[in-house]
Amino acid sequence: MKLRRILASSAAAALAATGLVACSDSGSEGGDAAADGPIRIGTTDASQQAWAVFEEVAAEDGIELQIENFSDYNTPNQALSQDQIDVNKFQHLKFLAEYNVGAGDDLVAIGATEIYPLDLFWQGHDSLDGIEGESVAIPNDPSNQGRAINVLVQAGLVTLREEGLVTPTPADIDEEASQVSVTPVDAAQTPAAYGEGRPAIINNSWLDRAGIDPESAVFHDDPNSEQAEPYINVFVTRAEDADDPRLNRLVELWHSDEVMAAVAEDSQNTAIEVERTREELAEILERLEEAERNQG
Repeated sequence: MKLRRILASSAAAALAATGLVACSDSGSEGGDAAADGPIRIGTTDASQQAWAVFEEVAAEDGIELQIENFSDYNTPNQALSQDQIDVNKFQHLKFLAEYNVGAGDDLVAIGATEIYPLDLFWQGHDSLDGIEGESVAIPNDPSNQGRAINVLVQAGLVTLREEGLVTPTPADIDEEASQVSVTPVDAAQTPAAYGEGRPAIINNSWLDRAGIDPESAVFHDDPNSEQAEPYINVFVTRAEDADDPRLNRLVELWHSDEVMAAVAEDSQNTAIEVERTREELAEILERLEEAERNQG
């Protein structure tokens, strides 16, 4: 496994951002990405600088990209399953597992990209000293709530009644054995809790909007831990296209220095590059799907 923090460079900033491509049926027949035509790739953040750089890098490698931007998180997998696109990159493994189990689908991850840490912030503090007895604001949506609780587990602040839960809930917390309690709130409200002086676990996407320095976190979750594996972001395609050489080449190109510099710029240096084999990703996905089926 390769996992390192991505550092930005001024070279990436020199490349102009491309416009959004409207989500639509391209009208092409079939999904043969091995053909000479453009590779149709779906995402939910086409306006980010990394996509402009990725297009440049792919073009230099002889690959034309047709980037399809989607306005929600459900449609890119449906479009992929229906052969409207060839590959997508917008989700982590846990989201993919939830989709596959819920839809009865078998989409597969062909390459890892990066992971975005979920960190604990506490205004006016630079460590966990004195946090005992505090109530920590955490996002209340199921995926992030479970991850936030596991961040507190990693920090030694929360003890679960049962170890190893992928998506624990507040009911799974052993309050008497824990040093802090949790207060689930809408993810958009976690910066407000922070502003009120309460410790808060804040999603990466809200930090910039709230003017919070990512480096001010008092605790970082460990991206090398097994608890972080569900949140590895991935390239995804249909099972029958998993061996397509052009799609797998995209994974390699995403890890180029130019694209990684742009990802760092977009994420304020919070994204951490992850490289896992397809076999490793398949094992994690299988484990998550099994947990999802058991939970259902």
